[in-house]
Amino acid sequence: MGLTKQYLRYVASAVFGLIGSQKGNIVFVTLRGEKGRYVAVPACEHVFIWDLRKGEKILILQGLKQEVTCLCPSPDGLHLAVGYEDGSIRIFSLLSGEGNVTFNGHKAAITSLKYDQLGGRLASGSKDTDTIVWDVINESGLYRLKGHKDAVTQALFLREKNLLVTSGKDTLVKWWDLDTQHCFKTMVGHRTEVWGLVLVSEEKRLITGSSDSELRAWDITYLQEMEDSEEPEPKKSRGSSPGTQDTPEPEDGAPETDETAEDRILRCRKAGSIMREGRDRVVNLAVDRTGRILACHGTDSVLEVFCILSKAEVQKKMDKKMKKARKKAKLNSSKGEEEDLDVNVKTTLQDEIQRVTNIKTSAKIKSFDLIHLPQGELKAVFLLQNNLVESYSLSPSAPAPQPVRTSRITLGAHRSDVRTLSFSSDNIAILSAAADSVKIWNRATLQCIRTMTCEYALCSFFVPGDRQVVIGTKRGFVTGGADKAVKFWDFELVKDENSTQKRLSVKQTRTLQLDEDVLCVSFSPNQKLLAVSLLDCTVKIFYVDTLKFFLSLYGHKLPVICMDISHDGALIATGSADRNVKIWGLDFGDCHKSLFAHDDSVMYLRFVPKSHLFFTAGKDRKIKQWDADKFEHIQTLEGHHQEIWCLAVSPSGDYVVSSSHDKSLRLWERTREPLILEEEREMQREAEYEESVAREDQPVVPGETQGDNYFTGKKTIETVKAAERIMEAVELYREETAKMKEHKAICKAAGKEVPLPINPILMAYGNISPSAYVLEIFKGIKSSELEESLLVLPFSYVPDVLKLFNEFIQLGSDIELLCRCLFFLLRIHFGQITSNQMLVPVIEKLKETTISKVSQVRDVIGFNMAGLEYLKRECEAKSEVMFFADATSHLEEKKRKRKKREKLILTYT
Repeated sequence: MGLTKQYLRYVASAVFGLIGSQKGNIVFVTLRGEKGRYVAVPACEHVFIWDLRKGEKILILQGLKQEVTCLCPSPDGLHLAVGYEDGSIRIFSLLSGEGNVTFNGHKAAITSLKYDQLGGRLASGSKDTDTIVWDVINESGLYRLKGHKDAVTQALFLREKNLLVTSGKDTLVKWWDLDTQHCFKTMVGHRTEVWGLVLVSEEKRLITGSSDSELRAWDITYLQEMEDSEEPEPKKSRGSSPGTQDTPEPEDGAPETDETAEDRILRCRKAGSIMREGRDRVVNLAVDRTGRILACHGTDSVLEVFCILSKAEVQKKMDKKMKKARKKAKLNSSKGEEEDLDVNVKTTLQDEIQRVTNIKTSAKIKSFDLIHLPQGELKAVFLLQNNLVESYSLSPSAPAPQPVRTSRITLGAHRSDVRTLSFSSDNIAILSAAADSVKIWNRATLQCIRTMTCEYALCSFFVPGDRQVVIGTKRGFVTGGADKAVKFWDFELVKDENSTQKRLSVKQTRTLQLDEDVLCVSFSPNQKLLAVSLLDCTVKIFYVDTLKFFLSLYGHKLPVICMDISHDGALIATGSADRNVKIWGLDFGDCHKSLFAHDDSVMYLRFVPKSHLFFTAGKDRKIKQWDADKFEHIQTLEGHHQEIWCLAVSPSGDYVVSSSHDKSLRLWERTREPLILEEEREMQREAEYEESVAREDQPVVPGETQGDNYFTGKKTIETVKAAERIMEAVELYREETAKMKEHKAICKAAGKEVPLPINPILMAYGNISPSAYVLEIFKGIKSSELEESLLVLPFSYVPDVLKLFNEFIQLGSDIELLCRCLFFLLRIHFGQITSNQMLVPVIEKLKETTISKVSQVRDVIGFNMAGLEYLKRECEAKSEVMFFADATSHLEEKKRKRKKREKLILTYT
């Protein structure tokens, strides 16, 4: 048996050349107590934290494989919720940069994330049309809300009510009662997709943005507040109060109000529309945390900023309008015109929502975020579609506010896709070129050390000596192009007209005219042969010295896009748009092997120096390594999230750098870890099995139909493994219990104590009992995966688990965890448990012990709460200062009641 050939593994080393990716949104975050200075930006699978003042990257929140699609900071500023393409959510700590909490419940990309006011709950919307509310503190899901027929675009908690409002691409806005977890109201006043919504004016008004140029405003009336106030209908006065609204014209076929017979919590009435300057759809609609500044943008580069006036400001504005109207009426009456002096001025929506200014950015806006600083300054940060972050500031209270650009993060990235890469001869420098610039990077530090402007670059290389680079563009330096010619160039030193020094230049020496357009060319390392790929799907081989035809390589079904010749000139590998790679011999032009390489076009191909190994890059977002001698696929490098355009291999073969449509440059490093093909294939089969397990249908709970899942979790390989650990623990408990019975029988028969062998697993856990080992397994399961693991658990293990739960609860250990597991098992296996006569005494005992132990825990918590309240009152009495957040809430409540009393007095008088 021959020796197995070993290869060295390439692993991902770094991601650079990226400021922000396009699928997620930019948000302000609070670090080191500073607001408005730091922003979080999605960067493929990672999240970058940038310092706007210094233009530096200060923190990287490491992701796994999936691309980031949504960001949301917590209200306390300590955490950042990150949604991913596969539907998972991770909560990162901004202090440590670690993500310890993971939620898996959605089947498609996360489109919306929003915390409630206290940060204890998180609502997530997804392309799978579901909305899930998560308990961040308990690290578990609360409930899944189904109702939308298309992707959810936004979800908002109400501050004072336990309600949630969501919008979707199905043109609907839905209101959810979180006490009963059902949709109690659906607003159908839109004719196109609803892309965003915000709550303003103390949550008494809802503003929505859709696929037209209107921002629709809806007045919200809470029925409970109407019943509590029992206010009489106020008399109409000559001057309209700020609360009165103009009656808008209804949309074509759309109801003016969304009132139905089912209204029992609130009513919505359309208050009017605000016309945007942009004619395209609303991409993002947001307000700052004070609720005073409203901003939106479309698919262009303009952000429209509006100011929501307070009641006092509106009243002041209406007084001025009334004064003008009365003055005009008096003037008309003095001219002899009969004019009724009873002037009635109505408050319009434009009086309450006032346009401030427009912010024009340097490129199209992908997302933005606002923050209102204590000094009254409004700060807006933008993630642009050309891999750029810009920050602007303005003063909304100024008479004519002008936005000023305060910072711009540009240095570490190209504005467009990188189409060519090269390594210097010493492996230290990396060249990348795009449509407008050439950048030179230090491979060790990944810092950009040179930036030069150029036209659209398609190919490049370092000139020997690494002091100059040559860039091939669409209109400049060309080796082979659409003019059906291959041109040969030589380097020469020419005298500069403006100085005495000489500079490097090129001159054309020869031209090879061909019958078809040239797609790419490649020299053999010994400079004897020239390979030319033509538009007729063939590759022609010519002698360099005489330009005579040597070989024709034909067999591809589509044109050859990339090719390379091995270091010894023996092999040429060609990659085509037909997704195949062919390996040819350069001695006779025979095809050694045709390999199905990628699931889409093969975009780039390069041999590793001094070997017959080569890399290919494809539009399927993968880089693959191949052995051209044994025709083996060695490994796949995954990491890019869009089409890969090009790659370069360092002269030593230790590094590979690649570029993609996701704007990122990725560096791959060769390690000393051996790679054995059989083990690699086994790992691939295991990964495919895990994916297939995760794709299997969810277990059907009695009472539900297939596909209807109202639990918040979803089946993943982690939940399956957790269920397997529970099953193994229960089986070990059964075996050890049987062994202990046998041991007792043996000791009784022998009349003496016989030593019992200890299970090594129990010994590793500190020589614990089998039942305690089961409890340790339950405690080791992540809180967010607990319900789904129990859902996968077969019923044959449930009776033993219930008996163990009874034993644990009697001991008073981990009451909260055990009750959570117990209630979930009773919920999903209710029919089988109640029909099993053997479990009736177990359930009776559980009923007694659970009620008593839970009462004890409740009493302890109540005692602790009473103690804390007592300490709070003692501290307040000493310092005469109210603690915690209720001090502000009490003050606001007193003000609100005082204003209501004053309003009633004025109405009756």
